[in-house]
Amino acid sequence: MKHAKYTKELTNVFAQIGDRELLDEFLKDLLTPSEYRDIVTRLQIVKMLDEGISQRDIAKRLGVSISKVTRGSRELLDKKGGFRKILDKFYKK
Repeated sequence: MKHAKYTKELTNVFAQIGDRELLDEFLKDLLTPSEYRDIVTRLQIVKMLDEGISQRDIAKRLGVSISKVTRGSRELLDKKGGFRKILDKFYKK
C-alpha cells in the first residue's frame, strides 16, 4: 500500500470539504466513535495546555489520564508542528 499517496488524497479531501456538517458526517463515518472522541479530546487538551492550565487540572476536567495530557504537551514542544500552527491560526486572542 502506498501510504504517502493515500495520505495526500485524504488531506486533499479534508482541505476541499468546506462544509462543517459534511465534514462532521465524513469524520463520523471514517472513524470509530472512540477515535472521534479521542480527536475531540486531544484538541481540547492542547488548547488548555496553551492557555497555561496545569496537566493535572486538564486531566481532571476532561476525565483523561495524565499520560494523555503529557502526550499533548510533548506535541506542543514542536514550535513548527501542526498543533502549534492550528492554535496560532484559529485560537490566538
